[in-house]
Amino acid sequence: MATEILMPALSPTMTEGKLARWLKKEGDAVNSGDVLAEIETDKATMEVEAIEEGILGRILIQEGAEGVAVNTPIAILVEEGEAVPDNIDTPNNVASAAPATASQPAAASAPIATQAAPAQRANKPVGRVVASPLARRIARQKNIDLAALKGTGPNGRIVKRDVEAALNKAPDAGQVASAPTASGGSRAVPHTTMRKVIARRLSESKSTIPHFYVSIDVELDALLALRSQLNAMSPAEGADAFKLSVNDMLIKASAVALKQVPEVNSSYTEDAMILHEDADISVAVSLDDGLITPIVKQADRKSLKDISQEAKDLISRARAGKLKPEEFQGGTFSISNMGMYGVKDFAAIVNPPQAAILAIAAGKKQAVVKGNELAIATVITVTLSVDHRVVDGAAAARWLSAFRAAVESPLSLVL
Repeated sequence: MATEILMPALSPTMTEGKLARWLKKEGDAVNSGDVLAEIETDKATMEVEAIEEGILGRILIQEGAEGVAVNTPIAILVEEGEAVPDNIDTPNNVASAAPATASQPAAASAPIATQAAPAQRANKPVGRVVASPLARRIARQKNIDLAALKGTGPNGRIVKRDVEAALNKAPDAGQVASAPTASGGSRAVPHTTMRKVIARRLSESKSTIPHFYVSIDVELDALLALRSQLNAMSPAEGADAFKLSVNDMLIKASAVALKQVPEVNSSYTEDAMILHEDADISVAVSLDDGLITPIVKQADRKSLKDISQEAKDLISRARAGKLKPEEFQGGTFSISNMGMYGVKDFAAIVNPPQAAILAIAAGKKQAVVKGNELAIATVITVTLSVDHRVVDGAAAARWLSAFRAAVESPLSLVL
């Protein structure tokens, strides 16, 4: 019996997505657990697995189609030898990357023909190209043919560096064929779903949330010394091995401060202020085409080693497009660290429905006054952006004082 494959809801807030790529073609056998397609949501490109077995009888939504609503039929699964019903229509309420081609009913004894491929791939053999979601995303944006690349990842998998190498060999590969080009060589790069959602959410945040900013200087030397001591105690390898970063310790310090000043660990609603029990820290991670915020949950209850190992795993999978929705949606407080870029200070935009985000700048050696004497210290400037509907100035200042105390007396982070 023919079964519709529907556009899945990959997160609680997802209403539509982009069908980025089909990994099966019409006529292919499908087993439970097979990866059928890649769906691009507002935060990541995710793989969709089959839950039933059969033959992929007809693809209803082409690769590149945007704005595909949740629960829209995207393909038809049939049993071995079964023809695709004639009364199934291709949905016409999505924005396709190219005009759809007509599909004919399948013959019981022959595989169904695939839809027309893009011109530059017309002579390529049809088959699955094994590539990471990030590599596929970059290739789509830069108009690179993955089938022409040789993968250097595990088992020949095409990874980011392979696509970048192809770009270096062909600097014009990223040109968008249909984009207008200005006399100065400008070109139009179509927005990804992620970029569109980032633009919408940040615009809503700045236009609807009354932002308030508080900055403070924090000395890092004691924390850096403790970090060196703890890293020296780590085993060279094995499950217990760890290497703490400064950011790991600042995540923990933020969680400690949130427990001391719970007003900042909150969210605004029209009827009430929601105070969160757990300190779930969202960590801003830069991607090639946007930003994602994987969450270190219950950071106040975890050791520095656990935070370090979890954060590294989350960041690695975030850059590979492998996060689960629950790993980047939610959170009660955010951190954005641009210290690695050498910035002096900056203010971040609140990530709703959270009430606050901490912007961390670069640490620099500078003269400080200790008692009546001058000394040299490594100092960072941190800026707390808050939703003033929830967090008053005094609460923001108390939170920063608690954060500074945790950083400058870092033994509290391991006790």
